[in-house]
Amino acid sequence: MIYTIGDLHLSLGCDKPQDIFPGWTNYVERLRNNWNSKVTDDDTVILLGDHSWAMKLENCADDLRFIHEELRGRKILVKGNHDLWWSTTKKVNDFIEAHGFSSISFLFNNAYLAEGISICGTRGWIRENGEPADQKVLNREAGRLEASLQAGVKLGGELVAFIHYPPIYGTEENVLITEILHKYDVKRCYYAHLHGYSIKGALNGERGGVSYKLVSADGIGFDPIKIN
Repeated sequence: MIYTIGDLHLSLGCDKPQDIFPGWTNYVERLRNNWNSKVTDDDTVILLGDHSWAMKLENCADDLRFIHEELRGRKILVKGNHDLWWSTTKKVNDFIEAHGFSSISFLFNNAYLAEGISICGTRGWIRENGEPADQKVLNREAGRLEASLQAGVKLGGELVAFIHYPPIYGTEENVLITEILHKYDVKRCYYAHLHGYSIKGALNGERGGVSYKLVSADGIGFDPIKIN
């Protein structure tokens, strides 16, 4: 089986308590119980960004250890906007190898095949007032999404996109991202990032032939959802 969830916002190795926010009380235990009640070691779970509040790679060892040791299954991580510890692909891969976190892989300009699904994705970005810096990041993220989908095509499974930022929110659409989804005939896109009041504006349904689903942790009750 394949499951997905985003925004764990773990802070086991740093002083950044997430449970001070409404709805997040005892969230680590709730997450562990929900996750392990359904996910087996033979399953795959895609985590859609904002995994750890740690600022540096060496400080997120406890959070990644929790993901590896306390949560069952194979975990594939997408980068989120708060994952400032995520530097280069080589550094994060070397880090998990050195610590023996063998159940963790990273989705970055690549793709993975599981259960007939080509798991593709990227962080994505938002457009704020048309700032040139945001446009530059958007262009780069669109390129990463396309590179991931191209890798997914070679794997031969159904192309399913996992993106941290919502491609569509309210009346706003990140056309650079949605056009690539349409180009590769992606039918399903899972996203995260939204919390609290902003969840009310999330798109959970079809738009332009693509089915979108919000899977941020507090948006789905800290309970990974099955996608196949």
